[in-house]
Amino acid sequence: MEYDLRSALPQLVPKAIAWAEAQNSFIGQIGQPLNDALLSVARNVGVMRPELIRVAEVPQLPLPEDQALQQAAIATGLLGPHMTGMTFGYAIYICRGQSTIRLLSHEFRHSFQYEQAGSIAAFLPTYLQQIATVGYHNAPFEIDARAHEIDHA
Repeated sequence: MEYDLRSALPQLVPKAIAWAEAQNSFIGQIGQPLNDALLSVARNVGVMRPELIRVAEVPQLPLPEDQALQQAAIATGLLGPHMTGMTFGYAIYICRGQSTIRLLSHEFRHSFQYEQAGSIAAFLPTYLQQIATVGYHNAPFEIDARAHEIDHA
């Protein structure tokens, strides 16, 4: 049976926001600021405050502890073995060994999208609705991030 994210969204969005805000805070404490070359990449994809970005390299992307949120993230392709980066505002996880300019520019574009929305709480409902409606790959925010990928600095 296929996972129905649309019907689960009303219950999941507040949990997703809380989890994303906690990840943002954690990465803010342990993540590394961007060097000059990466600051330039972030500016090139539209980020207005790239100096706020922090990147944490991890062995794998963390899964939410909440079972319903974890199930939704895996079922929709937001998290899983093929995902190598995830952004929460200015906070970015990158899987160890996957830190390419292409992936970083993609994730930086998500930071830009969060900036445009104004907050995690404002961005996530729209992003999750896109995924629920058209799927991860066809979500407008993902199409936009892929369109702003840079191959090299």
